[in-house]
Amino acid sequence: MLNLVAVKGIVTRALAEDIGSGDITTALTVPASSTSRAHIVAREAGVIAGMPVAEMVFRQVAKVYGSEKPEFHIRAFDGCPISAGQVAAEIVGPTAVILTAERTALNFLQRMSGIAAKTARMVDLVKHTSAKIIDTRKTTSGLRILEKYAVRMGGGQNHRFGLYDAVLIKDNHIKAAGGIEQAIEAAKAGAPHAVQIEVEADTIEQVREALELGVDMILLDNMTPATLREAVALCKGRALTEASGGITEENVREVAETGVDLISVGALTHSVKALDLSLEIL
Repeated sequence: MLNLVAVKGIVTRALAEDIGSGDITTALTVPASSTSRAHIVAREAGVIAGMPVAEMVFRQVAKVYGSEKPEFHIRAFDGCPISAGQVAAEIVGPTAVILTAERTALNFLQRMSGIAAKTARMVDLVKHTSAKIIDTRKTTSGLRILEKYAVRMGGGQNHRFGLYDAVLIKDNHIKAAGGIEQAIEAAKAGAPHAVQIEVEADTIEQVREALELGVDMILLDNMTPATLREAVALCKGRALTEASGGITEENVREVAETGVDLISVGALTHSVKALDLSLEIL
């Protein structure tokens, strides 16, 4: 589920950034009494995500204008595939509201749908294996809740949401702590009992050391498929495995076939191409 209370603040800030003191073009060219019907249309195939956010944009703009809320009819729900030319939503109401809300609504919808579409492609590429596609913290600051939701709409799963909900000991933590043993022992001594401990390993030697020290998960960073297979064999029944680093649509199948449990993909959110959507007044 998407936390709409948290999303409301994101939408409010986005509209304040775009509207500022007012939409002068719409105010000068569109009669206040004008009403219209508009469609949000996909220009390419993909997966939809962000419809509740887009609807919230139109409703908040209506409050700015002090006008009636437009009708927002969803034709393609979040998580559903969409084809080029297909109508994703229909909006009926004051023309000024529709035009002022257009860009902000599309910005959210296009980015979130782009994330969902890329996630869905990667999930499909590994569906013959037991590996799960997961995201990372490489998200747009302030929009993490939306981007991680979009990953779920594409069939992926979420890694930790922030620094506070899991222990992930990475190479810099290991260096700062004085070694992998010192870092893991300190984490085990201080972490709440329900918090999992994961450690990054760059080599098979580090994997062995982490296993001996007793961790819940091991992040196998930038390993070749052959090394991943060796690491997975060592970890089987002892710790979950997560492959990370340089994962693309071209190599994700090979990575999944090594037997890893999780595959984390920063590119799902940090450099995704927006899905091409447009709003057309009818």
